Amino acid sequence: MTTTLPSGLDILLVEDETLVSMLIEDMLLELGAAQVRHAGRLDAGFTLAAQRTPTLAVLDVNIGGQAIFPLAQKLAQDGAALLFITGYGRDGLSDEWADHEVLQKPLTMDQLEKALRAALAKKARP
Repeated sequence: MTTTLPSGLDILLVEDETLVSMLIEDMLLELGAAQVRHAGRLDAGFTLAAQRTPTLAVLDVNIGGQAIFPLAQKLAQDGAALLFITGYGRDGLSDEWADHEVLQKPLTMDQLEKALRAALAKKARP
């Protein structure tokens, strides 16, 4: 697949469902991500984020019954672009995060690519 996503993307994927995580990781790599680091728990997501701020974070809204938003806040403060994924779609986000990209699961490769581009473009704007 040819992609026009920027090269060298370092992506942090936080998803607690193993099969979904593996599928999304494969999609991200096919779309051109240089690296996908993934966590299945919120604390593991914080650990990976502390090691290195990703270019972009793909975040499931509900991780093992915990809201992802404290990690999203840290990543946003550190300069990462954010893409939320949830089974609830935009209804799964609070008003505070409404201006961020969100995809409803299940998602397709085309939807993921468009959302990645949009998240990166929003972050690039001054």
